[in-house]
Amino acid sequence: MPELPSAARAELEARFGAFCSFNESARNFTTYRAGGPAAALVKPADAAEFAWLAACCRRHGLPLLTLGRGSNVLVSDAGLGGVTALTERLDRLDFSGNAVKAQAGVLWDDLARLTAEKGLAGFEKTSGIPGSVGGAVRMNAGAFGQETFDRLVSVEALDPAGKIVVLPKSGLPHGYRRVGGLDGLILLAAAFKFEAGSAAALLAERDRVLAARAAKQPLDLPSAGSVFKRPPGDYASRLIDAAGLKGLRLGGAQVSARHAGFIVNAGGATAADIYGLMRKVHAEVEARTGVSLELEQLLLGEFPEND
Repeated sequence: MPELPSAARAELEARFGAFCSFNESARNFTTYRAGGPAAALVKPADAAEFAWLAACCRRHGLPLLTLGRGSNVLVSDAGLGGVTALTERLDRLDFSGNAVKAQAGVLWDDLARLTAEKGLAGFEKTSGIPGSVGGAVRMNAGAFGQETFDRLVSVEALDPAGKIVVLPKSGLPHGYRRVGGLDGLILLAAAFKFEAGSAAALLAERDRVLAARAAKQPLDLPSAGSVFKRPPGDYASRLIDAAGLKGLRLGGAQVSARHAGFIVNAGGATAADIYGLMRKVHAEVEARTGVSLELEQLLLGEFPEND
């Protein structure tokens, strides 16, 4: 991982103060609790600070990576060069009738909970999804038949020139766990519109979903959610289980004994352990079933296939 130029470091420290750190381990900002250090980790408070940060990175020729709550990603043991920005301080939610505007750093489960409490139907089945609104928009996250784009109206983002743009849902091609049209943009907020419903019924459904997650998913160990996308007409977890891989361990990484669709950090896992287990699961399932599972999680940094 290349060293951060001293001039850039000084500028970042002066601008962000306590909301800036250097060589921060990915164990501290990803849900896998694994991976190497980020050369610079900053937490901008608003669009103006993100615009300043993007301009600073351009001046110094540094890559800029924006992350939400660190779920659905695996950072390599080599770490991340350039600047990594977390959106967690973009945490405002505005309600107006059946419409909601959520900033990118809002926890997705907070959005699911608060809309249910206000009798706004559409995200109650997504309760318990880890991560942020921005991350959910980027991958069209969903669960139990509901997806982010079901209720999305538009996305507010910062373009490469530092200008705020608003993109309507119609301008964002999307499907199962994929969204186009967002490359090069920093997501700032998303607008949603809901149907009116019974708060009591929606909260009961939320409770049911959370109970189902607690019963089936390894919520007691660090993970990053589902590792692979659902193949057409089947489930990745069923194929992995059928291949006899549930509980398989590599170093500190393990295919969850509770839910085969998850890889967990069972204790001291490195990113190499987790990545190696991903590759082994992929190879074994393909060899036994002919199905080539598609990775849902994002690999950040240097991994063997990128060498």
